[in-house]
Amino acid sequence: MDILLQQLINGVTVGSVYALVALGYTMVYGIIGLINFAHGDVVMVGAMVATTLVAAFLGADPGSTSAWLALTGALLAAIPLCMALGWLAERFAYRPLRRAPRLAALITAIGVSIIIQNVAMMVWGRNYLSFPHIIEPNIVQLGGARISMLQIIIILSATAIMAGLLLVVHRTRLGTAMRATAQNREVAGLMGVNINTVISAAFLIGSALAAVAGVMVTTYYGVAQYTMGFMLGLKAFTAAVLGGIGNLGGAMLGGLLLGIIESLGAGYIGDLTNGVFGSNYQDVFSFIVLIMVLVFRPSGLLGERVGDRA
Repeated sequence: MDILLQQLINGVTVGSVYALVALGYTMVYGIIGLINFAHGDVVMVGAMVATTLVAAFLGADPGSTSAWLALTGALLAAIPLCMALGWLAERFAYRPLRRAPRLAALITAIGVSIIIQNVAMMVWGRNYLSFPHIIEPNIVQLGGARISMLQIIIILSATAIMAGLLLVVHRTRLGTAMRATAQNREVAGLMGVNINTVISAAFLIGSALAAVAGVMVTTYYGVAQYTMGFMLGLKAFTAAVLGGIGNLGGAMLGGLLLGIIESLGAGYIGDLTNGVFGSNYQDVFSFIVLIMVLVFRPSGLLGERVGDRA
């Protein structure tokens, strides 16, 4: 029972990150019907920027009292950089293809992903970057399980961010414009909604969430590398599909569920296979989930609200 509780805690931690990244996928898809496969690489850029800045700021003294200041500064630098990256991709790669067949936009998204990866490789190199150990490993006992202060911070921060996003979408004029554009782009434009602004806002918000997720990932795992966004992006996409791509609540639910499924799989796969497979096969569970959802429930758990579209 203690192992189960521990794996649930680990799963919720990782799932919170998946949910943040999945929100970027689902916002863009819900508004313009585009699967932005470059989104995972925006997460990678946020992680690399944060790792570089924190290491440069702290130098050889990662345990100094300036650690939190360094982390805050790195986050404030990563967010606008990732937002600019997302805006540039939308403005110059995706907007010209808005009326083109979806396959063209999909191929372009893959191309943007490759470009971002190669630029990151040229800037930071091929090797892994180590994130300085700056958060004390204070452990809180929860039953027979242990939860670290870093895990608590990640879960609470992600929850607050997701709640804030829901407030923006459902309680602000921008959110109303975004929901109207998702319903029917042409009618929303006739009603005075600036479609280009709304779509750019979706990319900007999604990229900001990606930056925060990137900082969380590199802080949690302690490393960052230019290819890390590929697998993370695929898992977040799986989470969005699991919950119902195009549905914000679905992305949040899908991220948490995928994190828990992956964590439970990693914790019990050794026992289930008599040691033949280890926890290093945990990525397999994400893609098993993706295949099962696409086969048995393509609309996801909550489903995309396609029935409301004009």
